[in-house]
Amino acid sequence: MSHPHPSSSPRRGRRAFLRGAGLAALATVGAAGLAGCRSAVAVQADAGAGADTATRGGNLRVGLRGDLSPAQFLVVGTGAGPLVTGLVYDTLTRYPLTALQPQPQLARSWQLSADGLSLGLDLRDDVRFHTGRPFAAADAEFSLRTYADPRWTAQLRSTAAAITDYEIPDPHRLVLHFAAPLGNIFDLLDLVPILDRESFADFTTGANYIGTGPFRLTSRTPNSRIEFERNEHYWQPGRPYLDRVEAAIIPDAQAQLNALRSGQIDYTGALSYRDSQRIGRTAGFATTALDGAESQIYVGANVTAPGLGDVRVRRAIAYALDRNRVMADVYRGTGYPVNLPWPTTSPAYDAARNATYRRDVGRATALLAQAGAVPELLLTYIGAEPSHQAVAQIVQSNLADAGLRVRLDPVEQTVFLKQLIGAKFPGLWVTGHSFTQFEPSTLAVSAYPFNAAKNASRFSSPAYTAAATSAWHLADPAGPQARDRYSALSGQLLDALFLIEIGVVVPQIATAARVRGASARKGGQPDFTGTYLT
Repeated sequence: MSHPHPSSSPRRGRRAFLRGAGLAALATVGAAGLAGCRSAVAVQADAGAGADTATRGGNLRVGLRGDLSPAQFLVVGTGAGPLVTGLVYDTLTRYPLTALQPQPQLARSWQLSADGLSLGLDLRDDVRFHTGRPFAAADAEFSLRTYADPRWTAQLRSTAAAITDYEIPDPHRLVLHFAAPLGNIFDLLDLVPILDRESFADFTTGANYIGTGPFRLTSRTPNSRIEFERNEHYWQPGRPYLDRVEAAIIPDAQAQLNALRSGQIDYTGALSYRDSQRIGRTAGFATTALDGAESQIYVGANVTAPGLGDVRVRRAIAYALDRNRVMADVYRGTGYPVNLPWPTTSPAYDAARNATYRRDVGRATALLAQAGAVPELLLTYIGAEPSHQAVAQIVQSNLADAGLRVRLDPVEQTVFLKQLIGAKFPGLWVTGHSFTQFEPSTLAVSAYPFNAAKNASRFSSPAYTAAATSAWHLADPAGPQARDRYSALSGQLLDALFLIEIGVVVPQIATAARVRGASARKGGQPDFTGTYLT
């Protein structure tokens, strides 16, 4: 199968159109209920359409919740990692926000074999790292091999590790080989940052980060500031527009709101949904919904903890949860309740199954009576995250209604992440997960909460592993076999309930009104390539 241009695949193109149409409809519904909130899809379109009128120059000041953690840099969504990844590094291909249709990035074109066992990538020959060294296929191979290294605990490591061989027939062509088809191979290519192999020693210590992206990281003061400058030799002509990006580490969400209001920062993604919507209705500011970069809020359960090993207890929790209240009160109507981890734009979305568990305290109480006495459960969450704190309090109240005693356990983000990666939660936990906006198999073979090989719940099942593997090994993830395999995967998740979904959440960013064209990648990494200041 040849892909000189990504739209050459009729099935993938049709799926992309359908997903895009669904996403546009969802964005329209959301926007109707959120005065002052705009869509990132529209922002991206405006950035492209306004290329002739964009103002060149200026400094964008960003508020960040946390600093860089070199050891966890390749873990998507932690600390300042997404900002650095989005600004400093390019990827081989890139999904648009509206669809799972890979677009050229450092790879100009590609050819996927009919059996799905090899992928040839033709790479750009006009790209240089920030050091001035030319980018070549050896750098792409190095980056993929590094991502597969267990020391980095990258979520898509299993997919990178499934590449069985690399060929470099010339300096700007890379051929990947697989033992079995990988339905999520383009998810991997969208997420792996292309690293400079010659400066990798500095990368491992956090001393320096060298990529080919639109900005260069020029200075960093730990737990205080990270500064970037425009890459004057970026391969996209005329981009980026900004001269500098200055990021300040401001752990407290209220302090970030005050900094935005007072003009100390221009951009933040750390506000509560209530504050984000309020500032979006205030003159001089704007709020943008990152449609296409959805995440999910959920309750996780350590199935080896006392009481939680009984699936009847986990089902009782699923019935006790008031999903509508969480989505209305905490996320202010920006998303929608679900029982399964798929947004409406996913090929795995199943409307009927999403009605399996609705709030029913009577059924929850009856299940708990069958299961017998359950000890007090600890509910862990990131204390500094206002949304998760609010969700935890609602969950605590909901479970008390059914007769379950829950004690809240707020922890620091670094502690929470270690518990998530190491499967160390003592009982329940509340957080968000991503990757559902990618191919469905990525969740089941990659994400810490869901990974069939090892997950945060300590859940293991031959049937779940078989369903995850079957969904993964698809030559065409939009083909006729895909829906049945995704349905089997969803059935396993609903039966086991080691994770109890609450709802789909659309992230929001709040900015000064003078910031135009600020958007994000599908994985949530900020994208300032087309951002400018008026």
